[in-house]
Amino acid sequence: MRLVLPLVALAAAVAVPVIAQNAPQVPGQPDKTRVAAGTYAADSAHTMVVWEVDHLGFSKYTGIFGDVTGTLVLDPANPAAAKVDVTIPVAKVTTANAGLTAHLLRAGKDGGKPDFFGAAPADAKFVSTSVALDDDGDEAKVTGNLTLNGVTRPVTLDVDFHGAGTGMNKKETVGFQAETKIKRSDFGIAYGIPMVSDEVELEIHAAFEKQ
Repeated sequence: MRLVLPLVALAAAVAVPVIAQNAPQVPGQPDKTRVAAGTYAADSAHTMVVWEVDHLGFSKYTGIFGDVTGTLVLDPANPAAAKVDVTIPVAKVTTANAGLTAHLLRAGKDGGKPDFFGAAPADAKFVSTSVALDDDGDEAKVTGNLTLNGVTRPVTLDVDFHGAGTGMNKKETVGFQAETKIKRSDFGIAYGIPMVSDEVELEIHAAFEKQ
């Protein structure tokens, strides 16, 4: 027994570094040196816009816009010159309640204005106009024009660099997350205010693959 315990401890000490070396690593890492210059396309399967409103002052309610498409032009040597142009299919809005989703996409009564997006809403679109980076270069304020419900307004996104690397399909990939707040009444969607908040919090999770 006196020999067994030291041998077990020695084996464990040797095995731990070996296991650590062989442990799988996620492809994307928060390392800006991995970012390659070029034109990227949105990874629609892994890019989403999460929206949140306050419901009656009792709870927050969240929904998702997925299947986002678009492009990102990026040069790590001049990140302030980055350009993003993305399209969000409003008709594919998703919520946790089928009735609410149907209401969001319901046509207006007797041909009138719908409560929310209507039965055949146009895609939303965000096109950047300027990028201002912080001193570390891993956070930025991206200002652009958001078109939603036929109305275009300037919006500024607080963007954080999330990671870069080579994805599972062998394409160089970059990822970001962003936040902003808008007033839906600015875009002509005022139904239910203030019972359902005018302010909408947006949280964007975006991955782009180099083309």
